[in-house]
Amino acid sequence: MLTDEALFERAVGRMRTVMLWLSLLGALAAGFLRGWQWGLGFLAGGLASYGNFHWLHRLTASIGATTRGPRKRMLAFFCLRYLLLGLGGYVIVSVFGLNLVAALLGLCVAAAAVIVEILYELLYARA
Repeated sequence: MLTDEALFERAVGRMRTVMLWLSLLGALAAGFLRGWQWGLGFLAGGLASYGNFHWLHRLTASIGATTRGPRKRMLAFFCLRYLLLGLGGYVIVSVFGLNLVAALLGLCVAAAAVIVEILYELLYARA
């Protein structure tokens, strides 16, 4: 029997896999339907969403840690991550000329992955 922590890590692994697939397939669909600016914009947003999910997961995992150094560094990064995401969005739109709407839709990839995981857990629930 798996522990709760092992089940949680498996769920996080599935969500990461789903995020990567959704980013790739969404970028291909957006590129096919709307052009390469949309495709690359969606991919950039999806990868930013993946990175944000990864950073949040690391922060929550460090909450129970006994060491102080990494926690302080993660807290500082947590506060700066929105600034970094905003700067990344500005660069995506103004410098590279990618589509802002596509990038914002790509940022929804993490939420979509969580919904897919919820549906997976509901369908394959073990009592």
